[in-house]
Amino acid sequence: MNVVAFIIAFAIFVLGIWLFGFAFTAPALQGAIFISGILAISVSLAIPFHILRN
Repeated sequence: MNVVAFIIAFAIFVLGIWLFGFAFTAPALQGAIFISGILAISVSLAIPFHILRN
């Protein structure tokens, strides 16, 4: 279970980093894409801090 949660959290983290970079090259909605990258990274860090605490 911990390995699966780690893989999911890592995939969400990489997606957030990709969204950061894509926000600067997107033709529209740059702010929304950047904020979604921030939220994705926040969720990816919340998984190990709160769900995998035990």
